[in-house]
Amino acid sequence: MDSKKDINISICKYIYHNWISTAKSQRQFATDHEIEESTVRKIKNIALGTSKADYNMTINTLHKICQSRKTSLENFFRLVNK
Repeated sequence: MDSKKDINISICKYIYHNWISTAKSQRQFATDHEIEESTVRKIKNIALGTSKADYNMTINTLHKICQSRKTSLENFFRLVNK
């Protein structure tokens, strides 16, 4: 696995395991974070390894999620790299 793919998987795993999995529902997470429910499903599938497709989250999507969680992108990447 290459490093570009590794970071995408790490990002999806962090978001899924720490935030999406604790949400009331995937739909509610999407609504609360102003993203599409299909994006939440993609993140989940990458995090759980159930997708054969690659998913490269946009910075805009990550920024929306971080803003809703009241964290900066800088802090988010610190959390992912722990």
